[in-house]
Amino acid sequence: MAMFVHLTSAANAPRIRRSGIQAAGHGQGSVRGVYCFPMLPSYTLTHQWLRELARFGSRGGLVAVHVRLDDAQRVLVGRYTDRARDAQATVFASEAVRRIAALEDPRGWEVFVPRAIRPSEVHRVRTAPQVVGWRYLPDAHGARPCTCFGCRVRGGYGARRLRERLPHPLDGPPPPARVLLARVAAAGDPGDPTVLREKLVWAVARWSTPGVTALLDDLADDPHSDVRDAAEAARASQ
Repeated sequence: MAMFVHLTSAANAPRIRRSGIQAAGHGQGSVRGVYCFPMLPSYTLTHQWLRELARFGSRGGLVAVHVRLDDAQRVLVGRYTDRARDAQATVFASEAVRRIAALEDPRGWEVFVPRAIRPSEVHRVRTAPQVVGWRYLPDAHGARPCTCFGCRVRGGYGARRLRERLPHPLDGPPPPARVLLARVAAAGDPGDPTVLREKLVWAVARWSTPGVTALLDDLADDPHSDVRDAAEAARASQ
């Protein structure tokens, strides 16, 4: 049997003891299920998601639910960044534990059980310290936080003070047409493609022409971060 930890609000503990864990989170293909992480020798790594989950609020703090699954249970395993690309692998629960335990740095990894957890599979529910783990993303401590429309969490603790201290250059209304034209001219002839794509974002952001949304979606996946930031900010200001 493979042992995992599921972190949830303390307010859910009585219901979990009685009825198990509901299938609430969405995995690849919008499948509903339960996110968890293997029990590793390192307490810190096992509970690494605590501080990140606590950012989104919890009644009475978070608790750790120990879940025991059959080794042959199929689960999804991968890094949280793989979720958006449908790149998480489908493996047996025992294999998910083996893969994560073998990693040099398993931070940011997760296991998704594509169903609810039955009461008989709940091994125990206990309190957990609220100061373990990373916030925002692994290795974020000491790095300058990004306050653009795409990265910042609206209503998060200290969000307003952070925006005042570190205003993002893309905040505020889109540049006026004369400013955009001046920047295009300054890009030269034929011009830097990255600069021109960034200006294209702001030029079309307020258009109601069919196809603008699809164009902004494409530009939001541009290889250059300046173009991606501009696309996200333009979409947020629409």
